[in-house]
Amino acid sequence: MSQGGARGAAKPQDRGWAWMVLLAAVLLQGLTLGFPSCIGVFFTDLQHEFQASNSETSWFPSIMVAVLHGGGPLCSILVKRFGYRFAVMLGGLLSSVGMVSSSFCKSLGQLYLTAGLITGLGSCFSFQAGLTALGHYFVRWQTLANAMASTGVSLGFTLWPLLSQYMLDEMGWRNTFLIFGGILLNCCVCGAIMRPVQLASGSLVQLPRPGEDSGRGAEEAQLSNGASSPHLKYQQQNRKTACFQVLQKYLAFDIFCQNKGYQIYTIGVTWMMMGFVLPHVYLVPYAIQNGVEERKAALLISIIGFINIFIRPLTGLLSGHRIFTGRRIYLFSLAVLLCGLSNFICIISAEFSVLIVYCVILSIAMSGIGALTFQVLMDVVEMDRFSSALGLFTILESITLLIGPPLTGLLVDITNDFHYVFYTSSFLLISAALFMGLSFCALEKKRNLKEASKVPLDNPSRYQYNDTTEPQPESQSTPAVVYVTSV
Repeated sequence: MSQGGARGAAKPQDRGWAWMVLLAAVLLQGLTLGFPSCIGVFFTDLQHEFQASNSETSWFPSIMVAVLHGGGPLCSILVKRFGYRFAVMLGGLLSSVGMVSSSFCKSLGQLYLTAGLITGLGSCFSFQAGLTALGHYFVRWQTLANAMASTGVSLGFTLWPLLSQYMLDEMGWRNTFLIFGGILLNCCVCGAIMRPVQLASGSLVQLPRPGEDSGRGAEEAQLSNGASSPHLKYQQQNRKTACFQVLQKYLAFDIFCQNKGYQIYTIGVTWMMMGFVLPHVYLVPYAIQNGVEERKAALLISIIGFINIFIRPLTGLLSGHRIFTGRRIYLFSLAVLLCGLSNFICIISAEFSVLIVYCVILSIAMSGIGALTFQVLMDVVEMDRFSSALGLFTILESITLLIGPPLTGLLVDITNDFHYVFYTSSFLLISAALFMGLSFCALEKKRNLKEASKVPLDNPSRYQYNDTTEPQPESQSTPAVVYVTSV
């Protein structure tokens, strides 16, 4: 399939079929990253159907979002072994199977497995492998292509809640989930569009080299045949070393221990994510409980997505200005702080007009977070280790995305007061913003003191946040897979 599909795709970068791939990437982001935004619409119905508490019901969207964000390293391995086209189409199939199966669930536990784990994993494969394909098709216009593709997330945030509420009113949640399974199959169509790129030499950039497979097979055969040889201990040691190298490749623990900037940023964002996701899960049920009509409550999430369509690109352009070079972390911390402070609007009043104001301010803050999250990470680590650093980054943030909503739901069950959702979110976001802002300020002062007593670096902005034992050499290599979250 890969060889035949690549014949007509020689040197397609930045022109021709690349724009069809970009269109497919926009659709993929809307179908995958945008999809969890509609789960809040079904929250109350699922609660009544399974007679479940807020904490038990919130595990469903938590598992989906956590797997969607945390499956990046697994997707990277899949892409390297089988190619991005296969990964996108497999993800679409898994997403569809998960949603169709969920329509027949008899318990929340079954829903966790089907719509949570299977659909979340499928969405992860489709989304992140689609970004990999985009990186192969665009070189000169890669920044523009990524910015345009990210509008799919905002479109998904806008359209999924409205569609969900309409279908829920017309046919119930089970039939809606069944139809969603059919809609998510369009990820397979997007994958079919993403033909493997063929270089001038005729080799496919996404396929592993034949020598790698044969070498791996020979090594495995040697290990199996040598089980009774005197070199067994040595071979086992080599196997452990290989496992360690794989972990270091996809999960950069060495960078986490040595690079103070990466350490601070990873801890701060991991803590932030526990509170960031809460309004997305509980805003609709909070509005419904306070007398807002269900259709209007679903509209609140759509307002957030609609504003994101326009504000996120503007935020990205603003942060790219040279005046903010080396200072993006402070913009990011300011956006997180604004996101935390905006939650107090919901605490003051639950009137629909007040909630609209809240959604506008929250969307502006979200746009800043979404535009800067990975830009700041690129400032913190060198590009030759970006992929592995991002693997650990997404794994850690997926843990807090998983436990945040259920723990807050337990608090709501105990107090029977939804205000604690926004109290908790505000505390987590504000504390994370202050931690990152003040820590990087202290780190910058420490770096300036070191530079005052040494010869200045040729390019100090390159090492703005990289407080390691030695400056790492700059590399022109790019990450194999770019992991992007729905923030």
